[in-house]
Amino acid sequence: MTIEVGTKLEGKVTGITHFGAFVDLSGGVTGLVHISEIADNYVKDVNDHLKIDDVVMVKVINVDKDGKIGLSIKQAVDKPASEQRPPRAPRMDRPSGPRPDRPAGGGGGRDGGRPGGFGNRDRGGRRPSYNTPSFEDKMSRFLKDSEERISSLKKNTEGKRGGRGARRV
Repeated sequence: MTIEVGTKLEGKVTGITHFGAFVDLSGGVTGLVHISEIADNYVKDVNDHLKIDDVVMVKVINVDKDGKIGLSIKQAVDKPASEQRPPRAPRMDRPSGPRPDRPAGGGGGRDGGRPGGFGNRDRGGRRPSYNTPSFEDKMSRFLKDSEERISSLKKNTEGKRGGRGARRV
């Protein structure tokens, strides 16, 4: 009996590995059911679905030149018409390109959809203050703190022998 792609056969599970199961088809011909072809849902452990000496219906999905046979259990099961989904056709009910009901330039994000970005600004381009410091205030405070830290580090390291930046005479 020749084994061709697409043929459904009955076989007996002869071996189980972490990556699939070996199935004896007929006349000593053995094929592999990969773990991804055992069931429609996620298979973590092959032993949860198959046992040695189980008789299963398989479908031949490929035959390599070197004689390796790829099998599938999930493709061998005929699904009812209600479970089979027809292939999706491209959507033609929506025109491509910019939508007339949306402003150009994107919008809808953090900027509130206003052109120019950053929606929480008054007419002068400044943010209204809500008792939170502005970016400039935060930046000046950061620079002041960092300069103080650097100067204190320099004072502490220059006096010590072998410190960074210390001059030896």
